[in-house]
Amino acid sequence: MKADKYLFDGTKKCDLDKLPTNSKQDGVEKAEIQKLTQLNLERMAELQEMLYAEGKEGMVIVLQALDAAGKDSTIKHVMGGFNPQGVHVYSFKAPNTEEQAHDYLWRISKCLPKRGEISIFNRSHYEDLITVQVHDFQKRYKMADRILEKDKKDFYEQRYRQVRNFEEYLYENSYRVVKIFLHVSKEKQRERFLERIDLGEKNWKFSSNDMPTRALFDDYMEVFDDVISNTATEHSPWYAVPADQKWYTRYLVSEILIRELEKIDPHFPELPEEERAKLADCRRQLESE
Repeated sequence: MKADKYLFDGTKKCDLDKLPTNSKQDGVEKAEIQKLTQLNLERMAELQEMLYAEGKEGMVIVLQALDAAGKDSTIKHVMGGFNPQGVHVYSFKAPNTEEQAHDYLWRISKCLPKRGEISIFNRSHYEDLITVQVHDFQKRYKMADRILEKDKKDFYEQRYRQVRNFEEYLYENSYRVVKIFLHVSKEKQRERFLERIDLGEKNWKFSSNDMPTRALFDDYMEVFDDVISNTATEHSPWYAVPADQKWYTRYLVSEILIRELEKIDPHFPELPEEERAKLADCRRQLESE
């Protein structure tokens, strides 16, 4: 499976500098990959239907990336393969006043799916480990001194532990968490920003506020390395997939979702024998109408 090289399950450290942001190292052909992606979308739909019918396990799909990496388009073109029934998409922006007055997992917990359903997080609780860490926003928190007086390294090591425990708690309560980082190069991000500036129909996607974040591109990569390395586990793995070519990103994400759904191994529920015995009688009634 092509996505294997991008898998982090807690057994190795993440070093994004050593990972490709495009398909060149994988030696694939675009036309063939696009055909495989379409087949994958059909398989995803089959698995999701069984997941929904069985109602035993829920799934949380986390998408993290820098701006212009393709989160929205991945949701549209890959997650669009799911039946909208039983699938919910949540986009997490900067926390509002009410959310800031609670712990950082509060707004996440409210968006967990029912068992049998899927929640897709466009950004997530990881913003409180990544963006907050890069910008030192934790210094603005209204929290007890015993928390804020911690050394920065200790503060985030504590958060890593909290997130690992939270996701393991979900696993132990019949949920799967799969986390995908869209690994875009600095040059490709530049190209996409310029496209958003030059094309009128894409102006709405660009904000001048994106530029300060771009200036910290390398800082973000360093923090992503640390976060992925410290929060990837066997039951809640990370995948850091190339994002410079959207056609290849979509294929890898579809492969990942099939793998994670097949781990659940959902099946259509079987009727109890008593109910099955009534089917023949129901058929006779319908045919006699």
